[in-house]
Amino acid sequence: MHTISNVQFKQSFWRPAVLLTLGFWLGASLLLDWVIMPSLYISGMMTQASFSTVGYVIFWNFNRVELLSAAVVLTGVLALSQTHLNWRHKGIILSVLLLVIALLDTYFLTPQMSAIGVHLNAFDAETTIPAAMNLLHGSYWVLEVIKLIAGGLLLNCCWKQEA
Repeated sequence: MHTISNVQFKQSFWRPAVLLTLGFWLGASLLLDWVIMPSLYISGMMTQASFSTVGYVIFWNFNRVELLSAAVVLTGVLALSQTHLNWRHKGIILSVLLLVIALLDTYFLTPQMSAIGVHLNAFDAETTIPAAMNLLHGSYWVLEVIKLIAGGLLLNCCWKQEA
């Protein structure tokens, strides 16, 4: 009796998982960075006494979603690298870079910016933004650009990969 194996006909679960996770993650990052935060800034968030607390809560929640997304992407890329040999270096490096950026945002930048923001007095007209805060904001934006480029490259690699 002949048994037909359909192992070769099954498509990997990881490719769509990586595609969907990267699409969600990059889309949410763009939404947060270019819609939500500018809207809060324009609406006067910086003049409120609790602006650092609100910012910390928003980023605390979003950073946890980023960590989960980075873990799914790295796991998916590692699984795909077992079946697609040309993924071995480029995909793994990009996904590890995304995980490192998510870890830096979660455990370094967000707590540091929140700690500096707590000491700012929103009611004092003479209060200026400390140089450390500007440095942290600049670091955040550099990491965001690197994250979007690395995520876009990984998304492109995964999209073009043969099923």
